[in-house]
Amino acid sequence: MLLPLKIGTASVAALSLSLLATGSGGQQSTVDTSLSVFGAPPAYARDTALVQTVPAPSPAQSSAPATPPATLPATLPAPPVAAAPARPQPVAGLDQLQMDNAAIIVRQGKAQGMPRRALVVAVATAMQESDLHNVASSAVPSSLRLPHQGVSTDHDSVGLFQQRASQGWGTVPQLMDPAHSAMLFYNALAQVSGWERMSVAAAAQAVQRSAFPGAYQKHASRAEQVVTALA
Repeated sequence: MLLPLKIGTASVAALSLSLLATGSGGQQSTVDTSLSVFGAPPAYARDTALVQTVPAPSPAQSSAPATPPATLPATLPAPPVAAAPARPQPVAGLDQLQMDNAAIIVRQGKAQGMPRRALVVAVATAMQESDLHNVASSAVPSSLRLPHQGVSTDHDSVGLFQQRASQGWGTVPQLMDPAHSAMLFYNALAQVSGWERMSVAAAAQAVQRSAFPGAYQKHASRAEQVVTALA
C-alpha cells in the first residue's frame, strides 16, 4: 500500500526523471539523477529565503529625518507693547495734572490738522473755563459718576471747556472726555470765519459765547509757552 506523499513541483519532476533514467530495459540514462526527491528546495522557496535575509536599512540610509522636526510652541509670544509717552514737564506755572490736560488738547488739535494758532486759542480757553481741570457739575449728577478732577456749579457746564449738553454740545460722557471735548472745540472754531486773524480772546469768544468775553486774553501768553513746550 502506497502512502500519499506531499512533494513540490520540482520534486515531482525529479522523480519522473529518475524513473525515466532506469527505464524498462534497465539501461543507464545520461540524465543527471543527482536531484533527489528531497533534494534542493524549489526556486520560489529559495527566493523567499533570500527575501527574509535582506537586512533592514540603517537609520543613516533611510530617507526619513534622523530627528523629529521641532514643534511650534503652544502659544505665540505677544508683540511688544509700545511704551506710554513720557508725561510732559510742567511749564508756565502749571502743575502736572494741568500740563497733562493741556497735552491732550494739543495732541487732539494736531491730530485734526489744526494750526498752531488754534492750539494756543484752545489752551487759553481751557485755562479760563476750568483752570485746565476736567470738572464735573453738581447740576449734572451723571457727570459726578464719571472720572473728574473737581466739581463746578456753573449751570450744567462740564469738562475742560465747560460745554453744556443742554446747548447741543454733545452727551455728558463726551463732554467729560478731555480729547472728545477738545475735538468739539476745534470743530466749532474751524467754523468761525476769519478766526485765524482774530485775537485769542475774540476767537475763543466766537466759540464759547461767554458772559465775560475779554477774560480769555490774559491767558494768551501762558498758553503760548505751553504750546511751545508741547508742540
